Amino acid sequence: MINPSANGWIDKFFAENQDNFLDFQQNTLSFYEDCRSTGFIYGYVVRYQLQNQIDTSKWSYDEITKVGFLNTLFSIYNIEKSDVSKEDFINAVYQFYKIIQPENLNFIKKLLPEGSYSSRLEKIIDDRIQTNNNTISKNFSHIITNALLFIDILAFEHYLKKQELPTDYLKNIESDCIKIVSLALKIKERKSKYDELLVKLFENSIRYTKFNTIENIELAEIKIIRHTSLLERLYLLDIAQMALWCDEKLELNEQHFLEKLSQDLDLNKIILDKSEKEIYDFIEKYKSEIPFFNYSNPIKHFYDQANKNVTKLIIRNKDRLTKEIKESGELMQLLAKSATKDLSKDEKKKIKKQLLDICKTIPSLTIFLLPGGSLLLPILIKFIPQLLPSAFNENLED
Repeated sequence: MINPSANGWIDKFFAENQDNFLDFQQNTLSFYEDCRSTGFIYGYVVRYQLQNQIDTSKWSYDEITKVGFLNTLFSIYNIEKSDVSKEDFINAVYQFYKIIQPENLNFIKKLLPEGSYSSRLEKIIDDRIQTNNNTISKNFSHIITNALLFIDILAFEHYLKKQELPTDYLKNIESDCIKIVSLALKIKERKSKYDELLVKLFENSIRYTKFNTIENIELAEIKIIRHTSLLERLYLLDIAQMALWCDEKLELNEQHFLEKLSQDLDLNKIILDKSEKEIYDFIEKYKSEIPFFNYSNPIKHFYDQANKNVTKLIIRNKDRLTKEIKESGELMQLLAKSATKDLSKDEKKKIKKQLLDICKTIPSLTIFLLPGGSLLLPILIKFIPQLLPSAFNENLED
């Protein structure tokens, strides 16, 4: 089982999936359409570009996104390079990121002076999906924050084709994405609560520009002609689809806008129709899971997200956590008591202190050591009784 939060997960991913990768036969359109169905294009990963899927039931969403990001990078590398090896791929990705974020790479090099490229790449991928400043602000966010992560794939494809990356490539592609979103929002006849959330989504996702809705922009002003790659053009069309889909219905002028955009992008009607259908089908299927479409009170959203993450962490570390708790007699008694009664303020303090000591020995539970981590203790206490011996659960007595 891969643990995407522990060192060595990239090597293990390749070791466990060496015969499991999809072969797109150098077909870029096939790769992109499959990538669309994984949800990576939309910023919400639901599956991987693998023949047999990985069990992700015990992973946090960040971990799912990390593996999806690596898998997509490897897929595009497979398309561009005929002689594929894991080592060559990892080296190519590392060299690519040395170009686009040299400051971070220098820091990582100092952090892991003797580390392999794969271990350094793990740090890079972790950094690329962390678009919010810290865990607390990210958990309070209503929306997904990796909507523009596919731009890295576009830049990597360009790097593989040209063996170089212009200094303004990322800024230009990101800027044009933002302009297309602004134009799409401008022509919408019916405004919805999701429009404001969509702006926040892109504000949280951009790295090289500032998001400003541009009131007077026209499609002709966007330099569509500079986007010669099929992947770039397909993605720009889907970005427009994402902006217009929020009210679940395309008005006549919105349809005309998409038709004009697809023409300017030199994409035919079949591709446009498929783009419209696939975003509709994807969101209809996963709407209840995608945070963007589940607007809620910020505090409730934070608690719900923390609840999901902590539950997965507890399940993943069940055996180790149970062993540590058993070795702490007082903690064992207090947790057993918490299963049937409310704890006093002093008892909760004791639980907090002893749990924090335990969390120091289980790295993936260090979320409790972060500022505000104490807010998660009620969630942990809620689930801990399930880990206690059956003697503490009267419902299981004969």
